[in-house]
Amino acid sequence: MNNQGLSTYFNFSSVDWNNMWSATWETLWITVISVILVTVFGLLLGLLLYETTGSHNIVVRGLNALVALFVNVFRSIPFIILIVLLLPVTQTLVGTQIGPKAALPSLVFSAAPFYARLVELAFHEVDGGVIEAAESMGADKWQLIYKVLIPESMPALTSGITVTAISLIGYTAMAGAIGAGGLGQLAYTDGFQAYNNAITFTATIIIVIIVFIFQFLGDLMVRRLDKR
Repeated sequence: MNNQGLSTYFNFSSVDWNNMWSATWETLWITVISVILVTVFGLLLGLLLYETTGSHNIVVRGLNALVALFVNVFRSIPFIILIVLLLPVTQTLVGTQIGPKAALPSLVFSAAPFYARLVELAFHEVDGGVIEAAESMGADKWQLIYKVLIPESMPALTSGITVTAISLIGYTAMAGAIGAGGLGQLAYTDGFQAYNNAITFTATIIIVIIVFIFQFLGDLMVRRLDKR
C-alpha cells in the first residue's frame, strides 16, 4: 500500500501493458463514435437555432425557445451528474448502465448542445453578402445550407468540433470513474484505488498524447479549409 514518493510514478514494471492498450483502444473508439454523433446532432441543433432566430412567426419563435432551452439546460449540467441522471435513459438506449457503450448517451447529451452553440455562431458569422448573392441566383433554402452556409463556415465548424472532441476525451475519463471503461476506469480502479501511481501516471500521459493528436489534426484541417 506504499504510494509515497515521486519514484512510484515511474515504477513501470507494475503496469499491465495489455490492459493499458486495451483501455486506450476503448477510449479512442468511444471518443471517435461520440464525436461523429455529436457532429451530426450538433449540426442539426445549431442549424435549427440559426434558422429560427429572429423569426416573426410565433410557432417558429416557440420552436427556437424550446431548442434553446434544451441546449442551455444540458450545457449547464455537470457531466458527472448528467451520467447519473441519464442512467435509466442509458439502460433503455444501449441495454446496460456500465461499460464503454453506456458512456455514449451521456457524452452525446452533454457535448451536442455545446457544439450546437458553436455551429450557430459559425453560421451567423457567414458574410451576409454571400448569402444574398446565392439567393439572387435562385438558390433555395437547402441549397443555401449545403452550398453556402456549411462550406463558408467549415473552418469554424472544424475548429469547434476539435474543441468539442478534446472535451469529450476528458468526459470519457470521468465516465470511466463510474464503470464506463477506458483509461479513466483503469486510472481510477487499477491506479488510484490500488495505490499504483505508475498506472495513473501512464494513463494520464496517454490521454495527453491523444489530446495533442486530436488538436494537431484539427488545426491541420482548419488551415487547409481556411481560404483567407
